[in-house]
Amino acid sequence: MNCNMAITFKPDLENVDWDEIKDKIVEDHYDNSRTPEQLRACFENSFATCIAYDGDKIIGKARALSDGVCNAYILDVWTYAPYRSRGVASQMMKYLFKRLTGQHVYLFTDDAVEFYENLGFKRQSTGMGKVVGKWLE
Repeated sequence: MNCNMAITFKPDLENVDWDEIKDKIVEDHYDNSRTPEQLRACFENSFATCIAYDGDKIIGKARALSDGVCNAYILDVWTYAPYRSRGVASQMMKYLFKRLTGQHVYLFTDDAVEFYENLGFKRQSTGMGKVVGKWLE
């Protein structure tokens, strides 16, 4: 894949190809079974979003939920495999941070602990979760 690094980062969701994102996250083994329509709804209902592009091709995504005052949660941070370790995710996170000033920002990760620590996150031992009803119902 030609990675020309003419990377742009956009906060808006205008003209996002959700089918393209779905195909790439499936290819990258990052899929959690949401349909393209569900992905769109998740991002549209978020406080802040960032989509990374190489030209017109989507190569990354991230979003934050927030009350806009003191608490936020970052999720769906993904960079397309050929573009990893090139600063794409860091730039998306920095964009989200600009929208979350003054807030306690939380996230969960299983495999990118060092990446988030390098962005200033601290490990916290408490966290709980529950699915209400059936997943993605």
